[in-house]
Amino acid sequence: MTTATAASPAAVDHDHADYDHADYDHAVDLALAACAAYYGDGDTTLDDASYDALVRRIADHEAAHPDRVRADSPVGKVGGGAAPAGDVAHTVPMLSLDNVFDGEGLAKWGASLTRRLGRPVDGGYAVEPKLDGAAVAARYRDGRLVQLVGRGDGAHGEDLSAAIGSVVGLPARLAVDATFEVRGEVLLTREQFETANELRQAHGSKVFSNPRNGTAGTLRGARSRGYRIETTFFAYGAVDLDGAGFLTGDTHEAVMAQVAALGVRTTVATEVGLRVYKTLEEVQARIEEITGLRAGLPFGIDGVVVKADRFAEQEKAGLATRHPHWAVAYKLPPVERRTRLIAVEWNVGRTGVIAPRAVLEPVEVDGSVVRYATLHNPAFIAASGLMLNDVVTVWKAGDIIPRIEAPVVDLRGDDATPIELPQECPKCGGEIDRSGERWECAGGAGGGCGLLAALKYAVGRDQLDIDGLGGTFIEALVDEGAVGDVADLFTLTRDQLAAAARSEKRADTLLEQIAAARTRPLNRVFCALGIVRTGRTLSREIARHFGTMAAIRTADADALAAVPKLPAANAPRIAAHIAAMGAVIDKLTAAGVNMTEPVIETADGGPLSGHVVVVTGGMNGALAGRNRNDVKEIIENAGGTSSGTVSRKTTLLVAGENAGSKLAKAQELGTRVVSEAEFADLVADFLG
Repeated sequence: MTTATAASPAAVDHDHADYDHADYDHAVDLALAACAAYYGDGDTTLDDASYDALVRRIADHEAAHPDRVRADSPVGKVGGGAAPAGDVAHTVPMLSLDNVFDGEGLAKWGASLTRRLGRPVDGGYAVEPKLDGAAVAARYRDGRLVQLVGRGDGAHGEDLSAAIGSVVGLPARLAVDATFEVRGEVLLTREQFETANELRQAHGSKVFSNPRNGTAGTLRGARSRGYRIETTFFAYGAVDLDGAGFLTGDTHEAVMAQVAALGVRTTVATEVGLRVYKTLEEVQARIEEITGLRAGLPFGIDGVVVKADRFAEQEKAGLATRHPHWAVAYKLPPVERRTRLIAVEWNVGRTGVIAPRAVLEPVEVDGSVVRYATLHNPAFIAASGLMLNDVVTVWKAGDIIPRIEAPVVDLRGDDATPIELPQECPKCGGEIDRSGERWECAGGAGGGCGLLAALKYAVGRDQLDIDGLGGTFIEALVDEGAVGDVADLFTLTRDQLAAAARSEKRADTLLEQIAAARTRPLNRVFCALGIVRTGRTLSREIARHFGTMAAIRTADADALAAVPKLPAANAPRIAAHIAAMGAVIDKLTAAGVNMTEPVIETADGGPLSGHVVVVTGGMNGALAGRNRNDVKEIIENAGGTSSGTVSRKTTLLVAGENAGSKLAKAQELGTRVVSEAEFADLVADFLG
């Protein structure tokens, strides 16, 4: 959270132009609570834009009523005064940045900088992205990464060194024995965020609500978890350490180039990059370009940082108490809007998970009209205190599903009413299993509850791959009583298919597809069962571990817990669901469906043995038509490890058509890059 001031009155929310004293106290308490939550477990109920707006309103009130200012007010304080100071002293103050919100604010900042220098800036303005994560100082001594320190209160920070080794872009060892401190932002890319939530969900932990809050929680929980979550670092500054005098260069741009040459990732490596401009007019034009790039970035940014590039001008401009005079954060408009929560719908997924969906007053967000948003689970509703008719903040960026961040409590009206949680399964009226954070129908997906979703999943490409058997046909077959579970698909007659498809020719094609589905390997058949807490990857691990469906069925929870990548905490639920699906499995066996996993030697002598492989871009030639799971399976069968993120551990990058940022990162790291054709030749024996 950056230092918030009243620098831009035009950006302030004027729903209430001024507070009375009680409103002011409530607003301060709300801001402090949000800060305390963020700097606690990272799960604050206010996003950054909402926090900024709230603090600007507090600042306006304090400017108009200086006699009412509370000593604990968050205005003008690093982290709102709630950041844990820790006991590690910073080498030099680690300050926040002041904010501006438009071209007028940028021009005023530029005029202020000119006054402090006594002349216009002649060394240029460095422009780089304001990354949406957590500020960290990383200390290298003799080429070894020895300590990570949070920003804290600017003078002291908390020791975050437990995260060393899990931060991409901060190598544990440099090629030279350099001593210096690099400062930058640790964040979760969108891909890392999804992976982190999959891990947390698998281990029974609460999922992160967004990447920014997730970063804070990840850094502070690195020591206590039994599993590792990767984050990414981008440096935006560096200072000398222990008087070593290692850093050279008289500009920010030059020092960042020196740091990048050591293998530390800097803002130069982002899709936005670091550029230097002579005038603020050029800077403003670049900010507009970055705004256009924002939705396509693999991580979140909430602004653009502008700073005097030359260190001599930075030193002459000096520092305020909580922020430097020579740099400013130009905050971009949030990709969010306020609207009203009208109702909550409860839907049942393919595995019986009961998920709430918000029904909203239609509002345009990020170029599209949003009428619905995810509410995660009942625990989110309870924790956020969300009520019907609340004003809510809806967040959306790029192709991310719209979600509600939190209610705007200070705008709650008298018509707000509690959200009624379901007392029985909305689909079948049966009991609800409330033992986990995600509620589930106690009957699961084996019967009528979630049947349509389960069947549509089962015939998908990564499971049985019955091409042409779409949702409309499945619904018709279920309505006719021809299909009551996945096994019934294999006993369908030509007449039944012709009636559903309204075409005998189409029925013949579907019969061919169903016949082919009988021969799928066990991992796909098992995946088609839709067993709780499993998916494509775990289904493959289970099938490889046991080899036959019969062995899987006799495995108890302890035996399942021995499967690689299967969290022990989930084993009892998985075992119980497999047992409940016994009759369906018997029907599949009777229908002649394959119940064995092919044995493929992968560990010794495989062409990818010892390799960590990342695939990016479109695949053609021998790999054409294969999706991510197909390619992942090929890599694993060939003895390699598949990864979705390029890091120093990556040994091979497969670059397909229109390969983008991953290719650039691989080239930056010196990772071996091969074309899709070269990769296909390498794994030719595993393409069948």
